[in-house]
Amino acid sequence: MPRLVDLCAALAIAAATAAPAAASDKFWHGFANVGEIGIPLAAGGISLFENDRAGLIELAETGALTVAATEALKYSVKEQRPNGGEHSFPSAHTSIAFAGAGYLDVRYGWRVGLPFEALAAVVGFARVHTRDHHWYDAVAGAAIGEGSAHLFTRHLNRTTRLTAYGDSSGGGLQFATRF
Repeated sequence: MPRLVDLCAALAIAAATAAPAAASDKFWHGFANVGEIGIPLAAGGISLFENDRAGLIELAETGALTVAATEALKYSVKEQRPNGGEHSFPSAHTSIAFAGAGYLDVRYGWRVGLPFEALAAVVGFARVHTRDHHWYDAVAGAAIGEGSAHLFTRHLNRTTRLTAYGDSSGGGLQFATRF
């Protein structure tokens, strides 16, 4: 793995383990906001660094399904937030964070994905801790994000490639591998 991926993983582990030390609601709100955007941005950055265009498409598909499913449920299910607000179910912060983390886990393996999965879990914790969501809102958000990632993302295997092609007179599959 390139050094940038190792650095991102180390930063993710440090943030996930340091986060519980701070207890203010302002901190947790900020952490959740940064995690919701930062995890998918990190996923896109890693894919760009890896020159993984197919992965970027998979990340975009994962994100699109995650946002669509989350928003559809938010406006279909009339669940009140613990703080009195509306549209509690599911947690969008958590679903989007887990979409990025799940993508990294599936695409690049657990060594890259696990630190971001931990960060996404802390985002879910933060949303419950600040009373923006019930615990089941965060669990549902995590399931939506992870499920979307598993639907659209394929494991990156640099030694094997399967390519489909076609035109008006036919098509086929091309398989190539390196030894």
